[in-house]
Amino acid sequence: MIKALTFGVMKVQTITLNNGVRVPLVGFGVYQIEQKDCERCVREALEVGYRLIDTAQAYYNEAQVGDAIKASGIDRQKLFLTTKVWISNAGEDKATKSIEESLRKLKTDYIDLVLIHQPFGDYYGTYRALQKMLQSGKIRAIGLSNFYDARFVDLAENMDIKPAVLQLETHVYCQQQKMRELIEPYGTELMAWAPLVEGKNNFFNDPTLIQIAASHGKSVAQVALKYLTDENIIVIPKSTHRQRMQENITISDFSLTQEERSQIRALSGPKPLMADFNDPELAKFLLNYEKMFAPKS
Repeated sequence: MIKALTFGVMKVQTITLNNGVRVPLVGFGVYQIEQKDCERCVREALEVGYRLIDTAQAYYNEAQVGDAIKASGIDRQKLFLTTKVWISNAGEDKATKSIEESLRKLKTDYIDLVLIHQPFGDYYGTYRALQKMLQSGKIRAIGLSNFYDARFVDLAENMDIKPAVLQLETHVYCQQQKMRELIEPYGTELMAWAPLVEGKNNFFNDPTLIQIAASHGKSVAQVALKYLTDENIIVIPKSTHRQRMQENITISDFSLTQEERSQIRALSGPKPLMADFNDPELAKFLLNYEKMFAPKS
């Protein structure tokens, strides 16, 4: 159920997870935001009203997120922080140590949501670590990222605590209807990465979205984000530009008609556009990701 909850000085639309924790429906993602820009971007996102910040160990900018939050002066309880455990930290002991390091970098004594970033490595051990840290109070909710079909079901059925969130590539061209039906019995909520398709597929020039946007005096991005959040999908758009940050969060002042919603629903295809997690080459790439992209110390 969507509710308006006061996060700081503004009312933010939230959704309640399967353990009672509330999360804002619109957040700010920091994927591929370089360290030199990240603190500024998060600070500006907080200033325009974002209260959910999504980062990850493999984004290599947790420390900059933590610096921005500390500098903002916003009460920690008014914020919602998400991070993700990377493959190289898989396994119960390594995952526990890595989350302690994430806590240090984020300059906080708890993290609101921790996800297993990829369905590779010893993710069963990682999930056991998440469960224990949830029970200790260092994490408020746990979940998965990029787990599809049987992998999601197998883990969810074999763990005591069901995933609160599943983060998947989700946008108007891949609305994940099959996965939404699959996760519903577990009370798992969908969080969309790349909700604006990273601008691919000629997204910003889509004639259907342009026409709908024009009828409301809104942007294509606002229409897409409005549609997804109306579907109870949490979105984490990214931008390094303050004006677009403001635009992306300003979506509660208009409504889509049923006809418009039907037109957008018809845009969805059967498969993700950017990543196939059954692809062996993608698996090899991700397993070697840290060697290629970790900043040189």
